Amino acid sequence: MSSTATQGRAARRPEAAESGKYSPRTPRLTERQAQTVDRLAAAALDEVRDHGFEGLTVRSVARRAGVASGTAYTYFASKEHLVAEVFRRRLAALPDAQVDRRRSANARVGDALAGIAVLIADEPELAAAATPALLAPDPDVKRVRDQLGVEIRRRVARALGDDADPAVLRSLEMVVAGATLQAGMGHVDYADLPARLAEAAGLILGGRP
Repeated sequence: MSSTATQGRAARRPEAAESGKYSPRTPRLTERQAQTVDRLAAAALDEVRDHGFEGLTVRSVARRAGVASGTAYTYFASKEHLVAEVFRRRLAALPDAQVDRRRSANARVGDALAGIAVLIADEPELAAAATPALLAPDPDVKRVRDQLGVEIRRRVARALGDDADPAVLRSLEMVVAGATLQAGMGHVDYADLPARLAEAAGLILGGRP
């Protein structure tokens, strides 16, 4: 694991695991309910790290969080929904890359993608669990999947600038999704993702200013 990835993990744990706006099955949460969701998300991350996706259940997460199983199911319909939400929170907690318009689009987008890549490389257990979770044909998972797409698009668009070519933006979004899927399936080493994403961004953007 790279030193950058190790530093990223230290900076984001555990607070980042509990951050990020949650769009629950119940539209509005009280402060106490929001705290319960935070506890479940933090416990789910620990369960994934310890037991992987196959060994995780909503009940085991609830037990670890000190929450009744029935209460956990109120917020998360399935373990796929829970893991997808944990991954979304980790992404949402990443700080935005600094955008320096004096640098090339390739460099700016590379910085934006680097944060995503380091998150995935730094959390291989979570990334591997998120792969099957996000592919689940579940309306709750679809909502989280859509939110992830919006967040990735926002980060890439911010790096590209207001006059971003929609086709370029779509291509870069597909690169992120494809790289994440390939890593989750074991076709790409997680530690290689930052370099792979930077390479792909360079090919797509070429010498764009």
